[in-house]
Amino acid sequence: MEAKGQVTAEKYAADISSIREAQVRISSFIHRTPVISSETLMLLLEGIYSLNVNVSRKAALSLAAKLRGIPAYIVVPKNAPKCKVENVKRYGGRVIWSEPNLRSREDMATKVLQETGAVLLHPYNDGRTISGQGTISLELLEQAPQLDTIIVPISGGGLISGVALAAKSINPAIRILAAEPMGANDAAQSKAAGRIITLPETNTIADGLRAFLGDLTCNCQLVVKNCQLFEDLVDDVITVEDKAIVEAMRLCYEILKVVVEPSGAIGLAAVLSDDFRNNPAWKDCSNVGIVLSGGNVDLDVLWGSFRK
Repeated sequence: MEAKGQVTAEKYAADISSIREAQVRISSFIHRTPVISSETLMLLLEGIYSLNVNVSRKAALSLAAKLRGIPAYIVVPKNAPKCKVENVKRYGGRVIWSEPNLRSREDMATKVLQETGAVLLHPYNDGRTISGQGTISLELLEQAPQLDTIIVPISGGGLISGVALAAKSINPAIRILAAEPMGANDAAQSKAAGRIITLPETNTIADGLRAFLGDLTCNCQLVVKNCQLFEDLVDDVITVEDKAIVEAMRLCYEILKVVVEPSGAIGLAAVLSDDFRNNPAWKDCSNVGIVLSGGNVDLDVLWGSFRK
């Protein structure tokens, strides 16, 4: 019988070995992301460390393809923030527009594959993606090994899958919490229902968190009650309102001096929430790491949100 928190490699789409291999492959192309600590936030939270990841997955894929001299076709919904689209183009990605729903994105991706012979690299439901995103835990725990909790944004589940697999392989006792917007709370609903829940629509300022769980991230990596990894590795899902996300963005700007998009700030919003601070299950969380997962911000939208 496996102990709680134990990671068994053959069960999942990625493991600590594939994550360490990914770290070696990308080491010469990336900047080591620093861990930022804040005395002001420590007073608010009784201990917090934050990790900032500034390149979106779409832009990162475009850059990786450019460095290897191969084309990258990036399927982008028409309602994507302008700054994210410009980053994709800046790194050499070829933007293919889709309607802002899952069916349209999948249909367009299939069409691109048929027309170009390209290979699909899913933004979250892919072992290679999960392995790459798991390197976040390696960097974070190398710099802050004292962490007892990591809070991660959740959308399709690839990011938290990689982070959880790596972190719990290094420290099985570490807690992994998912942060999710109330207007796109399919992960929380899936956890409660014991099966994958997809929503008819999403309504949140956190545009990067509007996707739904994939079969690898859910069946092997995250939420349903019969999923062993959920029982072992992901401890809870915390949902927050958009107003709290915007306030967390403001704190990142004013205190940490870090540019972070709504989807990236949600982890801080979760730590500040009553659901976290008043939950007796987390009262002994004294060293919390927060993954700030993107810095792509449309400033016009941001200022409008602040005014509201």
